[in-house]
Amino acid sequence: MLKNTFLHIPGIGIQTEKRLWESGIQNWDDVTNDRTAGLSPKKRNTVVEHLRESKEQFDSINPNYFFELSPSSHHWRFFPEFSDATVYLDIETTGLSPHYETITTIALYDGESIFYYVKDRNLDDFPEDIGRYKIIVTYNGKSFDLPFIERHFGIKLNQAHIDLRYVLASLGYKGGLKGCETRLGFHRGDLADIDGFFAVLLWHDYRKNRNEKALQTLLAYNIQDVLSLEILMVIAYNLKIEDTPFYLNRLPEPVLPETPFEVDINTVERIRSEQNYFALL
Repeated sequence: MLKNTFLHIPGIGIQTEKRLWESGIQNWDDVTNDRTAGLSPKKRNTVVEHLRESKEQFDSINPNYFFELSPSSHHWRFFPEFSDATVYLDIETTGLSPHYETITTIALYDGESIFYYVKDRNLDDFPEDIGRYKIIVTYNGKSFDLPFIERHFGIKLNQAHIDLRYVLASLGYKGGLKGCETRLGFHRGDLADIDGFFAVLLWHDYRKNRNEKALQTLLAYNIQDVLSLEILMVIAYNLKIEDTPFYLNRLPEPVLPETPFEVDINTVERIRSEQNYFALL
């Protein structure tokens, strides 16, 4: 609903925007010099001027323009218009500290293709590849994934960023990515009991025992995260738009590709039994 949005214009807040909508000014093209819902001449000129710039930035596919000018709590609004320039991102690491731990795998999904990167294989390809996109969608990426990536590679990710942790929390869904999935009725099947801690164990098993099946299971988990992000992004958008006059413009449920890797149950059960054994010592 980018073209229904006026919040990025200086001096336009939630209440003023609602008043514009209620007066029949519901998209940018409705704004004219003689139709601005009782705005003062100064504010009217500001709206007309910024909408002219907005149209140019929209045509240039520049989401950063809107993200920088809009409240972060409303960044979800711009997702549909820039979905072709959006990528879903998730990383796995050896631990939580970007100062002492390292990235093991990264998964990307752009709505059509899946890309994955593995330490000591093709991880160095990531900085160039991420540059193809203008919006990054994560879950808790503001606090974890993006700072970790920036420190690891020595780069700055300047793309617009939607962190679904905060969007979903504003809708009442909290408790981690899988917790949100569960509350929204999703089940991961063989991946249901694998979490971030177990992902570390899978990586160690791969490196210590040269177990490719452990790596494949780790990648299946990592990739499932980014596929889930698209589903959750669409759900969050549809829930948010229900509180606007544009609730009929819901997005269809996405059709996801098959994950290229499968969970190796034997590896999972062996690692879990080893953990249980050492826990008893």
